[in-house]
Amino acid sequence: MIRVEGAAFRYREDWVFRDVSFELARGRFGAILGPNGRGKTTLLKSIVGLLRLNEGSTKVDGRIGYVAQRNDMAFAYRVLDIVVMGRATHVGLFRTPSSEDYRIARSTLDRLGISEFTERIYTQLSGGERQLVMIARALASECDVLILDEPTSALDFSNQALIVEILDRITAEDGLTVLMTTHVPQHAQRLADTVLMMHGPDHHDWGPAAEILTEEKLEALYGVPVKSLELEHEGTKSQALVPLFL
Repeated sequence: MIRVEGAAFRYREDWVFRDVSFELARGRFGAILGPNGRGKTTLLKSIVGLLRLNEGSTKVDGRIGYVAQRNDMAFAYRVLDIVVMGRATHVGLFRTPSSEDYRIARSTLDRLGISEFTERIYTQLSGGERQLVMIARALASECDVLILDEPTSALDFSNQALIVEILDRITAEDGLTVLMTTHVPQHAQRLADTVLMMHGPDHHDWGPAAEILTEEKLEALYGVPVKSLELEHEGTKSQALVPLFL
């Protein structure tokens, strides 16, 4: 479970956001949307514990797995070693990973369908492949809460679809509490139970996805017309939120 109460953060004298409050129940999926500069990443970092709020508080029940927006590595680690790093809280200080830690890392890679990456060098992977490895690292920690900052950022359609499918599957199977930021309303529509819209420092909307992800609210958030379209593919109907660039 994630609880945020009266959260506020500022850079020097400028408030990024103020009085943000919401609660995400155990096993639920939340999404945060908003234009650049509205504090989405800052809010996530404060929940994870990487930044200190100026006002308010955050609380997370359980172990956190965090996937940042950028995941650069200075050294040429093997993928397996990257995923084993997710076991750090289980290994303990000044100890080396055990055979069990490596077994869990390999099992996690296999579960995500990327076991062929095991011996590859992380810095030689594509952006989509790196993102999958970082999700594997978070899951290898045996986290209760998974927090992701724009997990499909800068990925092509194929990799976006793959990440969304994996998030949908693993959250259903593991009963994880998940919170992610995204610039793609369709991803929030597909995955999220509840949505936070960050319009500005003092303007936020939080509620069920079906009530928040509307044409009117999205147009107000991004300043462009949005239409909700009903699509059908191979006998399956779905809704898609589409920006109109006129």
